[in-house]
Amino acid sequence: MTKLVAKSGSRNIHFIGIAGAGMSAVALMMRDAGHVIGGSDEAAFPPISTYLEDQAIPFQPMLSAKNLGPEVDLVVLGGSAKLHGDANPEFVEAVRRGLPIMGFPQLVADQTQDREVTVVAGSFGKSSCTALMAHILTAAGRDPGFMIGAIPSGGGPTGAWGTGPVVLEGDEYIISQADRRSKFLLYRARHLLVTSLVHDHLNVFPTFSEYEAPFIELLGRMAADALVVLRDSPSLRAIADRCPAKPVWYGAHPGEGWHSEDVRFGDTTAFTLVSPKGQRLPLTTQLLGAHNVENVVGVSAFLLSAGLVTPEQLRSGVASFQGIRRRLDRLTASSSVPVIEGFGSSYEKARSAIEAILLHYPGRPLTIVFEPHTFSWRNAEGLAWYDTVFEGAQQVIVIPPPGHGAASHSQLTHDQILDRISETGLPTRKAEGADQVIDSLRSLTPDSVVLLLSSGPLLGLPDRLPPLMDAQFS
Repeated sequence: MTKLVAKSGSRNIHFIGIAGAGMSAVALMMRDAGHVIGGSDEAAFPPISTYLEDQAIPFQPMLSAKNLGPEVDLVVLGGSAKLHGDANPEFVEAVRRGLPIMGFPQLVADQTQDREVTVVAGSFGKSSCTALMAHILTAAGRDPGFMIGAIPSGGGPTGAWGTGPVVLEGDEYIISQADRRSKFLLYRARHLLVTSLVHDHLNVFPTFSEYEAPFIELLGRMAADALVVLRDSPSLRAIADRCPAKPVWYGAHPGEGWHSEDVRFGDTTAFTLVSPKGQRLPLTTQLLGAHNVENVVGVSAFLLSAGLVTPEQLRSGVASFQGIRRRLDRLTASSSVPVIEGFGSSYEKARSAIEAILLHYPGRPLTIVFEPHTFSWRNAEGLAWYDTVFEGAQQVIVIPPPGHGAASHSQLTHDQILDRISETGLPTRKAEGADQVIDSLRSLTPDSVVLLLSSGPLLGLPDRLPPLMDAQFS
């Protein structure tokens, strides 16, 4: 184990692949702990590239042995396969110099082993819940340490060392191709919040039982006196008995756990939080969608059950939380046709975003611009997702799937994806570039809504499109 010493005796840490959401968050944690950080990445794109600049994180936009200056004494290596091996000059240089090399999950695990760690895991909702929990704890003066795999909309950091409880977003994805453990299994969780369990990451978990296995292992590691909060769903109910601790449940409907009632959706959504004992607390949130109300319920159940905040601190923190970027951000300023960016890395995340738009903009024609960016969306095993994912939309414009890693799985072509969507009867357009997308959107009616849906760069449309729509539909 490479032991770092915070504040005194600081290390100089170089992050290879620093534009990853987890990597940049850990870099901020380490800087906050008193270490010198820097890094490099060839694949940085907004919003993460601009976020690195905003946070004054020094990084080089290329991989070069020269990036590892003589002062570097620890290398943190991203999980992408292209970073591991002789094709990466920085990796080669680090090996030549005998520098210690590790992935960020191991670094986080090593440095937080003496802290009280809460892991937030789940197929969807974990970034929002981690960010919300960190925000509430910070506003309540608890000075948490945290690592969030997405950028807060309010401009705050994605990582901090803190002096209080530690909240870590726990990803089930594998550490690397060489180390196929799920990241969250390294974090020595003392407490746990699990938001969901549905099949995802088909390229590394071909079957649901394979996907479910690390969650079962995570639950099995919890101490009998741990606080374990689970979303009430059939998939989590099916494995809850593997957990030594008695779970606290939450959901959208009355049951044995925490739930919401009297939900009134709007620009500000209001609802009542109900505890298992029937206690009621009125809350308001700026977040869009029924799924985000459920996220608030889950985080509230955890924080109030743990006694980490008062009901009034919870109410204030929930009301002031602005969400995280790319999770239903309104990008236009004055257009009657709102352009909203959603995160669509999986079926459930895409459906949640679409359902939120349909809920908050009822009766308005919805155009979705979709990029099949993740392996799951461009893998033949996930083709059936296209049969129902876009229900409720008026039309879908599909841009090309990226080619990185195509040879490592059953890659779908652009046309195969288009044909499958077209078979549902939904009007579908093919666009090879950003200009084609923009031309297609010029004919929209003023009551339309546009949802940009991807986990990738979307051909730069999140930056290019909003000013054009503001000019045309102001």
